[in-house]
Amino acid sequence: MRGDMVPGASLPDYELSDHSAKRRKLSVLQGGDPMVLVLSRGGYCPKDRRQHQRLLELHAEMEVGYCRLVTISTDSITETNEYRSGVGAHWPFLSDSRRIVQKDLDIAEYTDPAHDPMIPHVLVLEPGLIIHSVYNGYWYFGRPSMDELRQDLRAVSRKCRSDWDITRPELKAAWQQNRKDAFYPYGKSYAQSIGDQDQEDPR
Repeated sequence: MRGDMVPGASLPDYELSDHSAKRRKLSVLQGGDPMVLVLSRGGYCPKDRRQHQRLLELHAEMEVGYCRLVTISTDSITETNEYRSGVGAHWPFLSDSRRIVQKDLDIAEYTDPAHDPMIPHVLVLEPGLIIHSVYNGYWYFGRPSMDELRQDLRAVSRKCRSDWDITRPELKAAWQQNRKDAFYPYGKSYAQSIGDQDQEDPR
């Protein structure tokens, strides 16, 4: 992984085609929410498929927790769609068949010249594509467990949700005074709302 891609840094706002050939920007997919970004070898890899099967249950939790999940692989658009359908996923899968992300982040898996994939990584992102944590999954157990991702998402949510602890007297007073900007979703910007609408129907 590129040396400057560390916690606190901003991930580039890549724009790629999704499983339906629609162009998608990471910032729009994220909106104003925490996001888990999976950089995957592709559907040919049994370890990646197993990881995504595990992510299915977590994604159901992420949806009710107002968090985002996106997968990028070097598969073609057709392969990307088959990969997503094959694991039964309902979140956006993006195709980096031109190896834009792979080259920019310096994560070409040089030990597999036949497929030329990305070295698998998982990034947990704060709003604004700010890196919170990075996991290198070249070996399967380098990938985060679902509990580790829950802990990361809790930490990011606590940091970015101003109404995380609504027992605080000042928040209760703000609500009673009809000052709702500190509360989700009242404090969301228009751009974040558009991101939500874009995420609602990822097919």
